[in-house]
Amino acid sequence: MNLETDELVTPVRNFSQQLSSTPRGARLARLLATEQLRSWGLPLDPAAHVIAELASNAVKHGRIPGRDFLLLLYVVGDTLRIEVTDTRADRLPQPEQPTADAESGRGLTIIGALADRWGVTAGLPPRKTVWAEIDLSPAHGNPYSGATGGLPKETRR
Repeated sequence: MNLETDELVTPVRNFSQQLSSTPRGARLARLLATEQLRSWGLPLDPAAHVIAELASNAVKHGRIPGRDFLLLLYVVGDTLRIEVTDTRADRLPQPEQPTADAESGRGLTIIGALADRWGVTAGLPPRKTVWAEIDLSPAHGNPYSGATGGLPKETRR
């Protein structure tokens, strides 16, 4: 057996940062994450939008004063996984159907439209992790591959 040709070597890149559960912490999460993606040579969109929504949701819905949230990015193969862990396991994300004039309530809809997969994982009490995955390479021959977001292919760009 020739190990040089039979062994698959897939580098795993990761980044983690604990941030304050404040609007400033959410903004810093987006800024630090986009710099990390840039340093890895990865596209910033749609990941920057997903990171911003997940961090904003952690601050708005997962905040307990004095407790931080954790941002984790890692790349395995052709998948970027974004995780945000907060300390409100009792408040699980629920997609909403906001009215047209509502000023909030669209975060999970945006995440669902931009990410290829997303979900929630229970952590050690009192934590939960909301995660999203973005496939980094388009499917062969399909320039529209990625999250469907419920839109017909011809309208996604």
